[in-house]
Amino acid sequence: MKKYSSLKEIQALISQKQLTLTDLLAYYFKQIKNNEHLNAFNEVFFYSAEVQAKAVQEKIDNGTAGKLAGMVIGIKDNICYKDHIVTASSKMLDGFVSPYSATVVQRLLQEDAIIIGRLNCDEFAMGGSNETSYFGPAKNAANPELVPGGSSGGSAVAVQADMCLATLGTDTGGSVRQPAAFCGQIGLKPTYGRVSRYGVIAYASSFDQVGPITSSIDDAALLLQVLAGADENDSTVSLLEVPDYSAHLSATKKQKIAVLKETIESDALDPEIKAAILKSIEDLKAKGHTVEYVSFDLLDYLVPAYYILTTAEASSNLSRYDGVHYGHRNTEAKSLTELYKLSRAEGFGEEVKKRILLGTFVLSAGYYDAYYQKAQQVRRLIREKLDNLFVYYDLILSPVAPTAAFKIGDNVQDALVMYMADIFTVLPSLSGNPAIALPLGNNLAGLPLSIQFIAKHFEEDKLLAFSKAFLLS
Repeated sequence: MKKYSSLKEIQALISQKQLTLTDLLAYYFKQIKNNEHLNAFNEVFFYSAEVQAKAVQEKIDNGTAGKLAGMVIGIKDNICYKDHIVTASSKMLDGFVSPYSATVVQRLLQEDAIIIGRLNCDEFAMGGSNETSYFGPAKNAANPELVPGGSSGGSAVAVQADMCLATLGTDTGGSVRQPAAFCGQIGLKPTYGRVSRYGVIAYASSFDQVGPITSSIDDAALLLQVLAGADENDSTVSLLEVPDYSAHLSATKKQKIAVLKETIESDALDPEIKAAILKSIEDLKAKGHTVEYVSFDLLDYLVPAYYILTTAEASSNLSRYDGVHYGHRNTEAKSLTELYKLSRAEGFGEEVKKRILLGTFVLSAGYYDAYYQKAQQVRRLIREKLDNLFVYYDLILSPVAPTAAFKIGDNVQDALVMYMADIFTVLPSLSGNPAIALPLGNNLAGLPLSIQFIAKHFEEDKLLAFSKAFLLS
């Protein structure tokens, strides 16, 4: 059976009585079994998915099904789903059953999506290769010796290897876009505040956003339509009206696009990625878009500012995992202090410990002004500079990652190399702008390449419409 390209195709087959949801689920279960070696899933929800499939099929048969009927979707293992285990791929939460569902999960279920399982990720979403997971790394379907990217690595691989139609990831500094790029998929980070974070295990609260990974723009638009909007449980969510993203996909207005010159000229950028992006720029010009190079002189400050701010927030957010309230608990401690120390030492992996220590340091007395406050000032400058660019331009173009997927184990011991891999994705994360990673063919080794477009705050409708035209061209 061929890979299903979109929800529209699946719904057409169902309406023609050529496919049932039970058949569809069986197909994806078989795909998951055939791709077990990729380690994309931390758990497959066999029972609850089958119960959902039967209930949704009844709704389809009587004409009351929701917008997502027929969509089989996986969720990153840091998104809560009531009565299901959620671990953030950490020993700290191994076996923890969520007592409630995240808002994004509730909205999926309300529109009759079928949630097939929870997906492997870097521990507490901290990593760019999926190698920090307590359950071992997910592997790239293009070559299982390579990383799939992170932290939403399992989410990208599951779509890449046709184990479900779409997935949800979370993006703090590129964790939806970079794995989508490494796996040749579409990865969308919405505007900060467009989608509720309620029920998403926090890493850095002023950065985290839920976003879809799909193989079609239509599915990304429909998922964002369902997920976006106000939520009484999350005070950071925008109250702005949610556009009908699917209805705007046919818009074909010529765009004025800024290319961040320093990102293309960066010594870190792989020559094959650079060549593919330069060809895309010429293609865009040929189609009537205005493409101009602009200078962004704050590039060197992006990664330092990002890691100071996110580790500071992580230090605060992860303080709740102490072995007392919930999470892994050491059973041999002889005092409360020893219980805290041993439980956290055993429960957290090395990368998480490193980021907690960094965050605690930059928030400590004597260093707060020198590091955290300055990083906040840099963040403000970055946002102002982007806002100024968007006065003249509709979109901003840059690479997603400096390289294609790399070998498992190659960079995991070099923190600086791993952190600098985020140099192009952290820009819209710091500013809160929406951004999308789009496939750009393969390199000579057959590995996926990608390109990133950034839009004005809350202009996902224009970003998605442009992206659809870009991929069709």
